[in-house]
Amino acid sequence: MSDASMPRPPGTYVAFSKRFPEIARAWEILGEAGTHGPLDKKTARLVKIGISIASRSEGATHSAVRKAIADGATSDEIHQVVALAASTIGLPNAVAAFTWVEDVIGGEGKHGPR
Repeated sequence: MSDASMPRPPGTYVAFSKRFPEIARAWEILGEAGTHGPLDKKTARLVKIGISIASRSEGATHSAVRKAIADGATSDEIHQVVALAASTIGLPNAVAAFTWVEDVIGGEGKHGPR
């Protein structure tokens, strides 16, 4: 989903991509392949947040939240994904995921230094 409206990737990703361009391109192809189907872009982005949370990947969650916002997801929709994940991943993991979401969107739950 290479789109001008997408947020700029983190510097570490850019550096990795320059060092390993074939891996970066393969990653892009894999990501694009999953976009073909009945889900609209925003819904697919919300699903990706859920997957990132369930896999306990902070970086992937940050990325998924940034991309979901760029595709029109609201903070309420994103927070609902965290709430839905809680019964599957447990409260401590859901709270961790909440902090990752808040890293990107900020808000009342903004946490202090870790």
